[in-house]
Amino acid sequence: MLNLSKNRIHEQVPHDRLYSMRALRTPRAGKQLLHWILGLFGIFLIILFLPWQQNINGSGMVTALSPANRPQVVPTLIAGRIMKWGVQEGQYVKAGDTIVVIGEIKEKYFDPKLLQRLREQIEAKKGTLSSKKQMAEALRRQLTAIRQNQKTKSDQANAKLKAEEVKFRNAENQYQRNKLLYEAGNITLTKFQDTEYKFQLSQADFRTAKIEVDQVKAEFQDKISKTESELEKTLAEFFETEGEIAKLTNEYASLSIRNEQYHILAPQAGFVVKAMKAGLGETIGESDPVCTIMPDVKDIAVEMYVRAMDVPLIAIGRKVRIQFDGWPALQFSGWPNISVGTFGGRVKVVDYVSSKPGEFRILVVPDQEDVAWPSQLRVGSGTKGWIMLDNVKVWFEIWRQLNGFPPSLYKAPTEDSKNMKTNEKEKK
Repeated sequence: MLNLSKNRIHEQVPHDRLYSMRALRTPRAGKQLLHWILGLFGIFLIILFLPWQQNINGSGMVTALSPANRPQVVPTLIAGRIMKWGVQEGQYVKAGDTIVVIGEIKEKYFDPKLLQRLREQIEAKKGTLSSKKQMAEALRRQLTAIRQNQKTKSDQANAKLKAEEVKFRNAENQYQRNKLLYEAGNITLTKFQDTEYKFQLSQADFRTAKIEVDQVKAEFQDKISKTESELEKTLAEFFETEGEIAKLTNEYASLSIRNEQYHILAPQAGFVVKAMKAGLGETIGESDPVCTIMPDVKDIAVEMYVRAMDVPLIAIGRKVRIQFDGWPALQFSGWPNISVGTFGGRVKVVDYVSSKPGEFRILVVPDQEDVAWPSQLRVGSGTKGWIMLDNVKVWFEIWRQLNGFPPSLYKAPTEDSKNMKTNEKEKK
């Protein structure tokens, strides 16, 4: 049967065409290309199932962890004109070194002996205050003496009044009895008139004693009022002088502090980075910056900004890979183990409010378990960073990127924080 079929095919197909088909051969290069394509496809399939570490990228710059170690602008507290520069740009200064000396520009403070004159005024006012105090004490003693004298005089006048009252009552009784006797004809008119005369004298003495009591009271009340008025006036002058002394003392202290501000000192050790003012005789106003000091940073860190949607995935203690400007690097974000030229770090601070629209700031410190950061780093240098999250398959990461989904998270961010705190306690 097979032979019959072959014979039929040979009978139907011309002989020259069979020869062409036998002459065709698959090119060797095509076979190699096919092998390469199949190999690359196989490698791609293998790569799809490799582990990929998800990450969050961000950019920022080098800074200091402590605010005290960041660049600081040195201002002047008073207005003045530059008299002398004590430093040069790029020079290292210690805390308390003189940066610039300024001179006075306000007429009020031109007098070089103004501080001494204020001190003399204060001493003079203190002398006046002492005199006022002594005068007040004297008036108090005088007031006490007047009141004691008033009591004595009042007692005497009251005693005299009581005696005169007794005499008056006796004379009145005697007068009434003699009057009845005279009307009955038992005594003579002369004797009755003598009794009446004595009664009138006693009555006059009694009234006079009453007037004397009132006079004593009025006399001493007037003296007391005058003395109290003088005492109040003296005390008012005393307190007024005290207020003037306090005002002068405050002015003296302010002037003393102002005199110290003519020498603008370095608040801390560091390098003079930039002078804001230049030239001698140039005028500067209050709170104007004079120069910038860059402290000798020991606690270097990276200030990085990430998107708001990625913040919930970032926790304190998360590992970070950092690429510094000026250091060549080859970064494989998903495979940090094969990255070249990057440095390790850990998240130290995550801000609670956005620093830029739609972005949050984080601070990254060196990872003590990784390679040390370069000592040549300077504050302000640019950086790129990748915050490392969890491992997934490559195909999942590609699918996530194509769909625009956020990175997956299998662990709560707080777990890394707790683990980091536990490790720090164990190290201590």
